[in-house]
Amino acid sequence: MSEMANAIRELAEAKGISEDSVRQTIENMIKAAYKRTYGTADNCIVKFADDMSDVFVYSRKTIVDGVYDPSQEIELEDALTEVPNCEIGDEIDIPIDPKTFDRTAVSTGKQTAHQAFSENYKDNLYNEYKDKVGQIIIGYYQREHNGNIYVDLGKVEGVMPSKFQSPREVYDKTNNRIKALIVDIKKNSSGIQLVLSRSDPKLVEKIIELDVPEIGDGTVGIHKVVREPGYRTKVAVYSNKLDVDPVGACVGLKGTRIQSVIQELEGEKIDVLRYDEDPHIFIRNALSPAEVKQVVILDADKKEALAIVPDSQFSLAIGKQGQNVRLANRLCDWNIDVKTEEQAAEMDLSDIDTRKAAESLFQDSQDEYEEISTVSQLPGVDQRVAQILKESGIDDIEDFIEAVDNGSVKNIEGLSENDIEGVNAIISEYVQFEDEEVEENSEAPESTQEEEYFCPECGEKITLDMTHCPKCGVELVFEEN
Repeated sequence: MSEMANAIRELAEAKGISEDSVRQTIENMIKAAYKRTYGTADNCIVKFADDMSDVFVYSRKTIVDGVYDPSQEIELEDALTEVPNCEIGDEIDIPIDPKTFDRTAVSTGKQTAHQAFSENYKDNLYNEYKDKVGQIIIGYYQREHNGNIYVDLGKVEGVMPSKFQSPREVYDKTNNRIKALIVDIKKNSSGIQLVLSRSDPKLVEKIIELDVPEIGDGTVGIHKVVREPGYRTKVAVYSNKLDVDPVGACVGLKGTRIQSVIQELEGEKIDVLRYDEDPHIFIRNALSPAEVKQVVILDADKKEALAIVPDSQFSLAIGKQGQNVRLANRLCDWNIDVKTEEQAAEMDLSDIDTRKAAESLFQDSQDEYEEISTVSQLPGVDQRVAQILKESGIDDIEDFIEAVDNGSVKNIEGLSENDIEGVNAIISEYVQFEDEEVEENSEAPESTQEEEYFCPECGEKITLDMTHCPKCGVELVFEEN
């Protein structure tokens, strides 16, 4: 194999481009030099040996009787010396020695080849990295200029603008390891440049995914990540399996998993909390590590809520310079106002959560009402109590009533008699149960119709199978006279 064939292969490997692209580039280089010498390259023919051991250049000319354009035409007499038995009007390929090109032509050819190789190299790198935007990459600190940090990533260079840097982190030593998120890719004169970020919330998400196998296999999912880089991050997670605790899976045994993430972020605080579709519960969770006594929905359409906390928890709920509540707002996508119990008492809320929910239930201009089925949907119910009941397998209102009847609700840890009575009172005041439709026999005499019974305390209609009044909760005992 000749030196030329070896050179083509080495060039292809070094630049990461195909041998066909290298041959095309060499052909374009020769044609550029040819054009510089003869004024046109339309009739320039470039051929390679099968083993790429050599390259041949030809000038295709038309045989004429009387040459007008020497670059395109040749006299019959001259043509016969190259190709015997040729005739006027035939086209023949005349061999050209590239060494006859002048220096300017050769320089032009080299410049064309250099540009082509450079563009091919850029395109290949771009195609290689364009699908990696949004992924993590590891590189090493190279230099700093005008606040921007330049990172050695091997084949490409990375730049981390100052706006994408964490204020907690300082890089000032060559070869400092940097793990960053690729947020953009740009072409420049030397190749391509990857734009990196250490402040993007997705960086935290990707790092957690690497450290938590349950996320990789789909058991646990990340609902949303919000962050104030260098200070605090909140991560809302959920589980696709009832027996898997998503928070525990992300935190790890004795916090080992989350500690590795915190270490990677140079000590940035991370709150991992459970996502819930119920805004009462989600807002309560989002304000962690503060303890929230009650969440009141002020305006569901505008997504305005009030979180009531004990006096001792107020500063923790707000956070340093409002950081905790600000992140909770972004995580839940609600406008959350935090008040102490004393402040809430002065607001004359008139139990606004209960009132709004009750109004929505009984806005029946056409005798229509909103159907609710779960305890957490009850107007004004303590969501802490609703969550405890839900975790104990009692989510539906009917299930709660049944548990009250058989006494099993009293065995649930964390519930007091006042909690149970409070839920009962709300059910009695705001919930109307639909009786199953009974087909009336129009032909039956009135004497055969079932007798109706009413509660002696509140007058609510009752049936013989009831042990408690569904409205006032009084115990019922039926005796035959």
